[in-house]
Amino acid sequence: MEYENGYQQQQTPHSRFDCLLFDVDDTLYPLSSGLSAECTKNIKEYMVNKLDIEESKVPDICVQLYKDYGTTMAGLRALGYDFDHDDYHSFVHGRLPYEYLKPDPVLRTLLVSLPIRKVIFSNANETHVAEVLGRLGLEDCFDDVICFESLNPKTQTTDTPKSGNEPAGLLQKSPILCKPSKNSFQQAFTMANINPHKTLFFDDSIRNIQTAKLTGLSTVLIGSSQRTKGVDYALESIHNIKEAVPELWEAVNKSNDVRSARKIAIETICGSLDP
Repeated sequence: MEYENGYQQQQTPHSRFDCLLFDVDDTLYPLSSGLSAECTKNIKEYMVNKLDIEESKVPDICVQLYKDYGTTMAGLRALGYDFDHDDYHSFVHGRLPYEYLKPDPVLRTLLVSLPIRKVIFSNANETHVAEVLGRLGLEDCFDDVICFESLNPKTQTTDTPKSGNEPAGLLQKSPILCKPSKNSFQQAFTMANINPHKTLFFDDSIRNIQTAKLTGLSTVLIGSSQRTKGVDYALESIHNIKEAVPELWEAVNKSNDVRSARKIAIETICGSLDP
C-alpha cells in the first residue's frame, strides 16, 4: 500500500497503526533494573579518566548536557571534546553488567501476538542494542533497528564544533545526531520507511515523546502513568500495552475473524460441490 507521502508499509486491517517504534533503554526493560545507573556511572568515569574533566564538576555537567542535547555524548562533542565514538561506547556500554537483565517472556508474547511491523529507534550503539535484546529474549521480535551507527555513519564527515562561536543564549551545535532532535526522527523515518502518521512510538523520555508528537507520531510514555503534553498514552510498564492500547489487538482479532469466516465459507462451498 502506498501512502501520499511516499511511505509504504505493511498494514493490519482495521488498524490505524501499521508500525510500532520502540526505544530500548528504560523502555523495553524497567529503570529499576539498575542498568541505567551503571551506564551513568561509566559515563562519569569516562569524563574524568578519558577527558580529564574535574571530577567535582562531572555530575552537574552530565545533567546539563543530557538536558540540552539528549545524550551526554552529543553534549560533550558540542562543547568541543574530541574522542573516538567506538572507544566511548566500549567504555560506557561495554562494561555494563548485562546480567541485570533477564528474559521477558511476557513482553515477548505481547510483541509476537501483534502482526504489525516493529522497529527499534535508540540513541545507543548497535552492540549495546543487540546485547539488550538478546538478554531480554527479544532479538527476533523486530524488523529493523535504527541506532547510533545508523544516524552517525563513519563515512559522515563533520567538524568538531568550537566553543564560543555561537551567539549568546544559543547552544553549540553537536556533530552527533540523536533523539530528541527532530532531524533524527526524520532520518529514522526515511531509513526505516516509516509513515509517522501510522506509527505508535514508545519511549521513557518526555523530551523524546514531545518531539515525536511534533513529527506526527502517536506516543506512549513508558515509566509513568501521568499524561502530559505530547503524550497519548502513559504506562508504568510496557507490559501494560494491551490494557492501554486494546485497539492493536482488536484489529488483529477482527482480521482473524474475517479469515475464519472466509475459510468456513470456502469449505462450505467446496463441500457443496462434492459429488
